Order: sequence, then structure tokens, then C-alpha cells
Amino acid sequence: MIFPQEYKNVGVTRPIPDDADRRIYFLTEYMIEENSCSCGDESGTYTLYKVSQTGDQLLRDVSSLERIAGGEEVIKYDRQLNIKDRALLIETAHELCKGNVNTVIFTGIDMHVTFVHRPDLSAILNIEIVDVVPPEPSWLSSVIRRLEASGVFGDLAVKFSENLTDLRRFEGEGTVFPCSSSGLDGKCLDSDVITEDGSLLVGCEISRSLFESRFPGIDYSFVNICPFKSDIFKPSRPFITRCCRSEKSGIVTINGIKGAVVHWGASEFFVASAVWDLVRELRGQENSLSNVEVMN
Repeated sequence: MIFPQEYKNVGVTRPIPDDADRRIYFLTEYMIEENSCSCGDESGTYTLYKVSQTGDQLLRDVSSLERIAGGEEVIKYDRQLNIKDRALLIETAHELCKGNVNTVIFTGIDMHVTFVHRPDLSAILNIEIVDVVPPEPSWLSSVIRRLEASGVFGDLAVKFSENLTDLRRFEGEGTVFPCSSSGLDGKCLDSDVITEDGSLLVGCEISRSLFESRFPGIDYSFVNICPFKSDIFKPSRPFITRCCRSEKSGIVTINGIKGAVVHWGASEFFVASAVWDLVRELRGQENSLSNVEVMN
């Protein structure tokens, strides 16, 4: 796949007369040549080139043009998109590349242009959001989806899916949950007193310590929902989750899978940073902003 990291590296031109100035801007790595249709229709054909240049000025001489695609191989998408959303453009191009078509040209809302050549869905990194409900949507899902819509992750070429544990499956008179703010049907460590054996505690190691501290000698069973030691969750792909212990935050490995952990009440800034750090770690790059780039 060829997908320029920046649209500033893509130039657009019409067929150039032999006596014209054939220099190009120094940032240009790819050139799209627009060829108007001779039938008078507004549509036309396009040819995509890889550009080599010489010189050290703002405008430089073209030393060679390598044809990448042209004619029936190239189409132009008919709507403006956020061309900084790399996952969106890869997926859209993949849907459109059928038959002879292998390249899709996109126009952004600012009228700049980029392209995807031979789109490869494997270039999109899938990250799982691991959280609990209620509330609905889950807190972590809500934060990530809002950040995703804002474009914060656009350069990363990532997609998210939810892996949510619905705690309502444990509701009942004999169940103890950590916090009454959950609204779950049962007892809660912060508001109820447990006097009889046989309760089911649904929580983490902190919940267990609190239960045993408040109600010593009471027999109970325990379902661990902590992502590190969960009886319910085992990651199968890269993930982001949250933990009530701030010292657990960062890049971790669970079940042999790398993921990111944020504190239970982390702000949007720290969630966004954790996703960027995770992508950087997974792709083995020191600077994910500049290096999550062209996959040839």
C-alpha cells in the first residue's frame, strides 16, 4: 500500500506543455496528473507518479517520474472527507478498489488532495476497549469514541471495538458490588453492612481487601473483574482498559497481549496519550506521529 502521511507531499497538475516550467515544490513526492475528457464531460482520467527531484531550493528540477497507476486504475472519490482520518480512507478505498481499480484519490474539506494505492486493511490497528457496564455507554467507551470523533487518533490508522462486561448478570440480593453509584441491584461496599455468610463479591483486589477489613470472618465467594486477574476477561488483541490503582497505569502485557491501562478516573488527555503510547509500542517506533506513515 502507498498512502502518504501528509497531503503536502502530493501535487496535482494538468498535462504540462514541453516549454513550460517543469520544476516542482520541494515537498512533492507524488504527482497526480489530471487529464480532461475530450468529450466535454467534467470527468476525466488520472495518472499517479512517484517523483524524484534534484536541487536544494524551494522549487526543484524533476529528475524522473515513475508511473504508479493511471487510466481505469484510478478513480476520484466524489465526496469530501477528513483526509487525516487514515483508517477511514483505507477502508473507503478498499471498498472502491474492485476490478481494474487500485487507486482512489480523496479530497479533504479544505480542498487538499491525497490518495490510497492498493489499500491494505491490515495496516489498520484494531484496539479493544475493555470496560464494564453500567453505566451505558461505558465510561471508557464514551471517552474514546468522543476522542475518535474529534480526530485525535486520525494519524494512527486505528479502529476500536468494545469488549464490555455487563455486571447486571450478577445482580441479586446476595451480591455485593464495590460502589452504590453503579445503580446495580444488590448490596454495595460503600453503603451496606454484610452480617451473614454466603455473599458473592464482584470487584477487584481492592474490593476484596475492603470487604475483609469491614466484615472480618464473613465467608463469601468472589468474582474478580480486575483486568490483570479477571475471571471473565482474557485479551485476544491489543487493548485499552482502566484500573483503580494509578501505579498500574501504562503499557502492560496480559495473557501475552500488549495493552494500555489508565487510571479509573483518567481525563481525556491521559486516555488519548495512552492510545498513542500503545500504538507507538506496538509498531516499535520512537515517534508514532512521524513514522506511522507509508506502508509499501
